[in-house]
Amino acid sequence: MNWRHLAATVLALLLLFMPSPALAQAYKYYPPPLSYSNAQLSGKDFSGQFLRTAEFSNADLQFTNFSNVQAEGAIFSLSMMKDANFHGADLTNSMLEWTNLTNADFTDAVLVEALFLGANVKNMKITGADFTDAILDGDQINKLCKNASGVNSKTGVDTRESLGCT
Repeated sequence: MNWRHLAATVLALLLLFMPSPALAQAYKYYPPPLSYSNAQLSGKDFSGQFLRTAEFSNADLQFTNFSNVQAEGAIFSLSMMKDANFHGADLTNSMLEWTNLTNADFTDAVLVEALFLGANVKNMKITGADFTDAILDGDQINKLCKNASGVNSKTGVDTRESLGCT
């Protein structure tokens, strides 16, 4: 093998395994999703973090602090989330179905188009939460409307109005 052939082979391998500038640029603005599926994260502090499209399915998230996170499109399906803190969080388009949200704090949270089917919403704190176009069943809406009040500081939407409370 001559030196030109060797140089061409090395160059080809470098190009093959070197990340493209376009991919690097995409990850700068949209990093690959984080996965915490099946994790034991009880009591952890994620406050203020960028968790867009992160996956927390089937995780233990009791007493976990998610205050002021940006978690648009995050997946929390089938997770235990008792007493979790989502104060001021943005959970637009997130999936919270079949979760246990007993005593969870969603004060001033943005839950636009979030999916809640099958979730236990007992004693959730929702003052100022925005549920616009969220998917909830009738029983969940009835439970949440009992304590619904306030206006979301980011969207300006009334909590009762976003839930369709009568």
